[in-house]
Amino acid sequence: MKVLGIDEIVYGADDFDACRGFFSDWGLTIKRDAADGIDFETLNGCRVLVRKIADASLPLAIEDGPTLREVVWGVDNQASLHAIRDAIGNEPTFVSQQDGTRIGCTDPNGLAVRFQVSRKHDVQVKCGAMNTWNDKPRLNEPSPIYERATPIEVGHVVFFVKDVKATERFYIEKFGFVPSDNYPGRGAFLRCAAEGGHHDLFLLQLPQPKSGLNHVAFTVRDIHEVFGGGMHVSRKGWDTQLGPGRHPISSAYFWYFKNPAGGLIEYYADEDQLDAHWEPRAFEPGPTVFAEWAIEGGIDGNTRRQKNAGGPEGKFLTEKR
Repeated sequence: MKVLGIDEIVYGADDFDACRGFFSDWGLTIKRDAADGIDFETLNGCRVLVRKIADASLPLAIEDGPTLREVVWGVDNQASLHAIRDAIGNEPTFVSQQDGTRIGCTDPNGLAVRFQVSRKHDVQVKCGAMNTWNDKPRLNEPSPIYERATPIEVGHVVFFVKDVKATERFYIEKFGFVPSDNYPGRGAFLRCAAEGGHHDLFLLQLPQPKSGLNHVAFTVRDIHEVFGGGMHVSRKGWDTQLGPGRHPISSAYFWYFKNPAGGLIEYYADEDQLDAHWEPRAFEPGPTVFAEWAIEGGIDGNTRRQKNAGGPEGKFLTEKR
């Protein structure tokens, strides 16, 4: 079996107006806007659905309030879908659509997990190349500057779990996920297949274990789109949780915002790419492990400075008054 990544996520939320405004500012396209729900899409067709918390058709929530209710993973073909059916068909929570095109179950943390043959499509986007001392691929061309972000896909999800070992084992044994790195007894970074980005799923067990959503992360083109997207969202009045910054473990650049649909939401780019030769590492949790560097409160989209730091007084930084 081969799981390709996230095809769709479903939120249960209580403020459609805030969610409509936020995800539009985030850079998603509205595909359907109705009283019972709003459907958004990324560039490659990954879907983000917002439904009412009390919608009886939604799976049970893993926590109170607005949160993620369902994660739908895409597989490469029908044979992989059948292999997953064989792996989870005896689970007491197994479910299948009448036509069998979507199947799933509930993971040990209580989350509804579904699978379908992927409906996403390939996209070609122009990205900013990085010149280094050894390699200088960007010749006679400036790096891009983005006024806002248009996310390519939902790249990963992160959950608080009550039992990290049991939940990690479930995804490995049932769906073929592969360990990337870990916090022993506290956290597990997993990718869908041996070859791919650093993680598609991160499971985190707190000292006082609980179930809940930590964040959903959206892949953008490059570090410049992390900055441009983050400053646009900041200009629109949405609150930064942390960022921009850079993760040492995955090498990715990030910017986290508070999400009215539940949990946090992240722009990220330039994560490590791994294959079957990668040896998982163990880390002790700590501030310097989480972030190589990070800006508290974000950057103001107008002044281009850290929020509340004030802008330059002249047209040039060296200008004196």
